[in-house]
Amino acid sequence: MRIAVPREKQAGEARVALVPESVKKLVAAGAEVGIEAGAGLHAGFPDAEYQTAGASMMGRADLLPEADILACVNRPEPDDFARLKPSAVVIGFLKPLDEPAALGPIVSRKLTAFAVELVPRTTRAQSMDALSSMATVAGYKAVLLAAARLPRMFPMLMTAAGTVPPAKVLVLGAGVAGLQAIATARRLGAVVEAYDVRAAAGQDVKSLGAKFLEVDLGGIETQDAGGYAKELSPEALQRGRDMVAKRAAVSDVVITTAQVPGRKAPLMLTEEAVNSMRPGSVIVDLAASTGGNVAFTKAGEDVDHNGITILGPLNLPATVPGHASQLYSRNLTSFMALINDKGALKIDMNDDILKGACVAYQGGSVHPKVAAALGLSVA
Repeated sequence: MRIAVPREKQAGEARVALVPESVKKLVAAGAEVGIEAGAGLHAGFPDAEYQTAGASMMGRADLLPEADILACVNRPEPDDFARLKPSAVVIGFLKPLDEPAALGPIVSRKLTAFAVELVPRTTRAQSMDALSSMATVAGYKAVLLAAARLPRMFPMLMTAAGTVPPAKVLVLGAGVAGLQAIATARRLGAVVEAYDVRAAAGQDVKSLGAKFLEVDLGGIETQDAGGYAKELSPEALQRGRDMVAKRAAVSDVVITTAQVPGRKAPLMLTEEAVNSMRPGSVIVDLAASTGGNVAFTKAGEDVDHNGITILGPLNLPATVPGHASQLYSRNLTSFMALINDKGALKIDMNDDILKGACVAYQGGSVHPKVAAALGLSVA
C-alpha cells in the first residue's frame, strides 16, 4: 500500500496531511509512504525528518501516479485527480456538503474518496474526528486574535494606578471551537459568557468556568443524532438573537462559531446588535466561510465598522500549522488503519465509519448530495 502526501497548493495553507511521527507508524504497519519535497516545511517538518521516519521524498509528477492512497488536507485540484490511477483512494477535507459539484472528477475517474468531514461522531471514530481537531485549533487562535486587536487587556489587574477590570467575552456556539475559545479566554483572565441553541451544551460551558445563557426555544429539538446543531425556525432564531444582542452590547469581545453542516451559517449578530457594541470591541466570526454569523462580516477580511473590528478568518488552523498538522495526521493515521491489511489496501464498505465517510466508491456509491449536484442517480 503506497501512501502519497502532496504539498498543499491552496494560498495560505501551511498544513501537511502526515507528519513524521505518523509516517513512522505507517511504515511500521507495512505501508510505503511518499512525500512531495517540501510538503511539511511550512509546518515545521523538514524533508530530512520524513526520510528518517522512512518516507521517500518525491516530485509531484512521480508521486501521484503510483499512489494507492492520496492523503491530503484540502481537496485536490482537477489535474491532481487526473494523475491518479482509477483504483486510488483520496482522503481529506473534500467539502462534499458545501461544494459537491467539485467532486465530479472522483466519479469520472472511478476513484474512491473519503471525506473526513463525514466521519461519524461515534465513540469508535473519536480518534478520527478531524473536524473536532481543527475546531480546537480555530477556537484557540480566535481568542488570541481578539486579544491582539482589543485595545484593552483580558485579565483583571491590581496595580498601583488602580484596578483594571477583566475583559468580557461572549462566545456564540458551544461546540468544540466554542468550548476551546471559552477555555482560552478564561486562561487569559476574561469573564466569559456563552450561548448555544443546544441546552445540553450548558454543562460543558459551566465546567469551564463560564456562564451559560439560556433562551426558551419552546421545547423544539435543537440537536441532531450526530451532535450537531439543527437549523432552527425563524422564530427560534430571533429569540436567540434578541438575547445575544443584549449581551453583545456589554461585551468587549464576541466570538461566533455557529454553523450547520452543508447550510449557510445562521445570522446571530444583526446590524442592530453590532451597532449597539462599544467602539474598540472585537468580533471574530469563525463561520465566515459559510456566510458568517455577523451582519457585517466579509469572508477573509478585517472590517472596521464604526470603531468595531470584525474579523472573518477563513483558515485559522493553517495559522498554527505545526500542531494542526500533528492532530490531523493522527486522525488520518487512525482512519487509514481501517483500510490497511498488513500493508495491503483493503476496504470493507460494511464498516460503519468507512460507509459514513465515503463520498464515492470506485466511481459508484456516490454520496447523495454529490450525486444530485452531478445529476447522477444514487447507486
